[in-house]
Amino acid sequence: MQDTQTETTTQKRWLNPKELYAEYGFTESNQGKLRMRRVIPFSKMGNYIRYDRLEIDKWIESNAVEVAV
Repeated sequence: MQDTQTETTTQKRWLNPKELYAEYGFTESNQGKLRMRRVIPFSKMGNYIRYDRLEIDKWIESNAVEVAV
């Protein structure tokens, strides 16, 4: 029998716009448009925009489109 080891990775919870682009593919320009329309969940801390990874994941899941088979 082979031992399996769970791999733990730590991810930052709060992402800046560049990190959101790197991980999810939303360009900074598109992020700005989505923020202005109040579509994407974000927080503003002073002059800094931050995205909560948990909220972004929920937002993406809630916007999934069902595909008929």
